[in-house]
Amino acid sequence: MTDSRLQNILVEAQTRYLNEQSDPAQNRFAFAYTITIRNAGQVAAQLLDRHWVITDGNGKVQEVRGPGVVGEQPLIEPGASYTYTSGCLLETPVGSMQGSYGMRSANGEEFRAPVAVFRLARPNALN
Repeated sequence: MTDSRLQNILVEAQTRYLNEQSDPAQNRFAFAYTITIRNAGQVAAQLLDRHWVITDGNGKVQEVRGPGVVGEQPLIEPGASYTYTSGCLLETPVGSMQGSYGMRSANGEEFRAPVAVFRLARPNALN
């Protein structure tokens, strides 16, 4: 397995609280996250799988593993990016996510592209 820094796969996350899908009285806090995966390398790479570690404000951890993202296993050409939006539910108004994507470069090397920890927070929950 190759170090993803050698492959130049960059991952950014943006989050948003989904008030209309949340029910704080029932400890249900819904979040959307938009991920952009950019191939800053010289070789195309295909996203094969995902691994998420989702932690709520009480320290409860959920792990999610599966093929692709939103039903796709995109091939990302050099200089191109792939963006998708998904979501998660927490039992607290604040939490975090981190993880990685399993990737395969066009030359057959498999590697993991890390996703740095990002925060999920209901507006004004962190005052």
